[in-house]
Amino acid sequence: MLKLLASSLTLLLAATSTLGGSVQQRLARQIQASNSSDSHSLDVSNCPGYTLSALKETSNGLSASLALAGPACNAFGQDIANLTIQVTYETASRLHVHIFDTVNSQFTIPDTVFARPNSTQGTSAKNSDLVFNHQSSPFAFWITRRSAPHETPLFDTRVASLPPTPINPVIPTDNSTALDNFNLVFEDQYLQLASALPLGANIYGLGEVVASSGIRRDVGTDGGVGTIQNDWARDIADPFDQNVYGVHPMYLEHRFNSSTNTSQSHGVFLLSSNGADILLLTPPSSNVSLIEYRLIGGTLDFYFLSGPTPQSVAEQYSAIVGTPTWQPYWGFGFHLCRWGYENIGVVRDVVARMRQENIPLETMWDDIDLYHAVRDFTADPVSFPLAEMKAFIAELTSNNQHYIPIVDAAIAKEVNSTDIYDPYRRGTELGVFMKNPDGSEYVGQVWPGYTVFPDWFAPNTTSWWTEGLRNWSQSGIEFSGIWLDMNEASSFCDGSCGSGIDISNTSVPFLLPGVPGNLITSYPEGYNATISGPSGNLTINGTLTFGATGDSTSSVAKRGIGAGNQTGIEINAPPYAIHNANGPLSIHALATNATHFGGYADLDTHSLWGLMETIATHKALQTLLPGKRPFIITRSTFASSGKWGGHWLGDNFSLWQYMHASIQGVLQFQLFGIPFVGADTCGFNNNSDEELCNRWMQLAAFTPFYRNHNVKGAISQEPYVWDSVAEASRTAIAVRYSMLPYWYSLFANASMLGTAPVRPLFWEFPDEPELFAIDTQFLVGRDILVTPVLTPNVSTVDGIFPGRGKTVWRDWYTHAVVDNAKVGVNTTLAAPLGHINVHVRDGAAILLHQSPAYTVEETRAGPFELLVTMSAAGGAFGSAYLDDGVSDPPGPSTTVTFRATEGALRVQSLGKFEVAQKIAAVTVLGVSKKPSEVEVGGKKAKSFVYKEATEELVVSGLEVDLNENTMITWK
Repeated sequence: MLKLLASSLTLLLAATSTLGGSVQQRLARQIQASNSSDSHSLDVSNCPGYTLSALKETSNGLSASLALAGPACNAFGQDIANLTIQVTYETASRLHVHIFDTVNSQFTIPDTVFARPNSTQGTSAKNSDLVFNHQSSPFAFWITRRSAPHETPLFDTRVASLPPTPINPVIPTDNSTALDNFNLVFEDQYLQLASALPLGANIYGLGEVVASSGIRRDVGTDGGVGTIQNDWARDIADPFDQNVYGVHPMYLEHRFNSSTNTSQSHGVFLLSSNGADILLLTPPSSNVSLIEYRLIGGTLDFYFLSGPTPQSVAEQYSAIVGTPTWQPYWGFGFHLCRWGYENIGVVRDVVARMRQENIPLETMWDDIDLYHAVRDFTADPVSFPLAEMKAFIAELTSNNQHYIPIVDAAIAKEVNSTDIYDPYRRGTELGVFMKNPDGSEYVGQVWPGYTVFPDWFAPNTTSWWTEGLRNWSQSGIEFSGIWLDMNEASSFCDGSCGSGIDISNTSVPFLLPGVPGNLITSYPEGYNATISGPSGNLTINGTLTFGATGDSTSSVAKRGIGAGNQTGIEINAPPYAIHNANGPLSIHALATNATHFGGYADLDTHSLWGLMETIATHKALQTLLPGKRPFIITRSTFASSGKWGGHWLGDNFSLWQYMHASIQGVLQFQLFGIPFVGADTCGFNNNSDEELCNRWMQLAAFTPFYRNHNVKGAISQEPYVWDSVAEASRTAIAVRYSMLPYWYSLFANASMLGTAPVRPLFWEFPDEPELFAIDTQFLVGRDILVTPVLTPNVSTVDGIFPGRGKTVWRDWYTHAVVDNAKVGVNTTLAAPLGHINVHVRDGAAILLHQSPAYTVEETRAGPFELLVTMSAAGGAFGSAYLDDGVSDPPGPSTTVTFRATEGALRVQSLGKFEVAQKIAAVTVLGVSKKPSEVEVGGKKAKSFVYKEATEELVVSGLEVDLNENTMITWK
């Protein structure tokens, strides 16, 4: 949903200014002081760093004291004189370095919110892949690989490894990028630590962000300006290069050795929920790039991951944050929603039309239109009567379909004594709402008017939340899962709304989309509604609508790093103003002094709110839907959110660049351990059109979470609106549903091992530098290469085929070998409207559903087929994980492996889950000669066909039992 204040307010708060003076003066004036500015120098140039002493070695690491090495600089807080460093070799591939104040007064994330991983027994410095090195004075540390102690360190905080300071602003338009001192700074309101990076380092991660540089982050080389990644969860409609909904201070670095043509990856994770800036910069004439962390509280709690492959970094990170939650099989179906369905009749009509047009629909969603007075856990008695909703949901269930409603973060405050709203009244009784510092109720403003906010730290909140969801379900809104929105948490007040407010005023301080004064008139670039009308059709009277404006580019993606340079600050704002693009931290959010149970201030916990709501919702669904896997999609995320739910990429726009950006978003979250992710297909904000929606429905069919959703007041974009989109959707969904066993197995591996299901190309081909920045293509698992069209008015698409000629790629649809692929550069492929290029890698064995049907359950009921693509060496391998698809925790399972050699395919089954469906057909690609005979389980096959042009052997009419071992041979 659209969750933003009037654009004029946002622009005002994000305005920048140019400052003069010395480096120190510019930095001081850029970073505003609080009312206690007289006690802070706003200048880190004289910060003395620390000296290490009292070193004690342990069986699996060391501890030591750090003492301030000189007079306190008190730059943006009070210097903490005495620190402790603990170094723990937790596993052979994970090193934990924690620097904290010795008296433990700084905020750290409670174990109840984020459970720290355990160390592997017997791990020590001697058997670790990583080595912690340090110098005592001034204290600094660096991390190396045991196998390569003399190579460039993976992380290096030594001043001598960094460029000499002072350095003028590296990004000239942002004076806070002046670099005056690289000593460790540790204050109560400001922490700073920098590390050298190889010049032009390949950095990935550090989110959530829609990065104009693409999947590879801009470190300030090759024409880039650098990056300031702000860590402060923010409700905003997907701007480029600014902070958005989630916080993930984790990155992967991929290093390529051009001398040996080999590569290695490693990961770095800072466990902190405190507001922060993370800078990726390359000072002029520097022979290194750098990363600098600037936090406004907390501690420096680092985890280093040795990799050495990108996939192993992702798996090692999942071992810290928790492997992803198990998804129900039906969750991989196609989902549909809109903000603006006026009543249950409209929703029914949409569902009926989808079936009439034979466009598979797995799950119907409702936005806040469902609510009575826009209040959680309600249904509008006129537009969405409970009796009709109950009957509608029952119809969906009887058709093997599902229903998911939205739940917003804020709870409406009762207007007067006659206003009875049980969730508020009950929550007040149980003391579950956030407070002001004086203990009074913290009041915000969201869709229902004046609101309060659940305090997830309070002991009764999860049970109260469960009770609210239970009452809602029992009233008639029987859900299969929950959609969590506005949970950064967002509020339209600046701080607590205070006393003397008109509590009966439930309007919001801006115009909703679609109403007079805020009509949705924008279309994708190249479409002019004034000339072509409001339909969004590809052609009008036989004439292409694209290009009527003469403008095929968008101005949305201008590079920028946000703001945070407002001229005045609030009394409860920290002296260092992080680059929150809204300016003050309380704008469109909760105030930093909002108070949680236990005395926690929102300043420290702000970015945990969405995670904690997701945890509570997951536990509630386990109670309310016992034995079934919780299905949750949340907007705001933090490290470990994937353990509890999935994510959608927020309020994007109906523009071609946002379809492109959805790929980097999906790939980011694979690294963050939240693999079940996708974008609002066809775009959320503004109007989509036929061509964009056609291409996007195809692309999104190959992303984990697949939902079409758009804004109130825009033209309809359900896939049946345009005939070409309907046909493209049917085709793409059929391919997706045929691949469901493959998708499901990938996600089972994610839940068991942390293995990422969707991958950048270089993850599978790490020694090919031409792939390092590619986010116009991606891999589903190891074996499926997707090359979508991302630009308008074209009938071809360019894409690289990884492997440099040593990997054989075949067209998914025709099985023909791609024999015209150019090594290491793009190949042009035919891509008429309605077609998305999909290719399968050699050496793969993929279990498929033979007959994609209208729903996932109907599809699962049909037989399997097997696709095998032989490698040049004459082999192939694959596996499939099979269970009931819904049980929580997962019940009995069976893993079937497929191993092919020249002339033989072995099917081996292991497990206790009884697989009812049989393999009805096997296709083997790469069989060089027509077989004279095919045997299945020692008996001659009744029917097989050989296609010489594609070297394709098709054996049909089978009933291969996946509960048994079977051999298929051909002579």
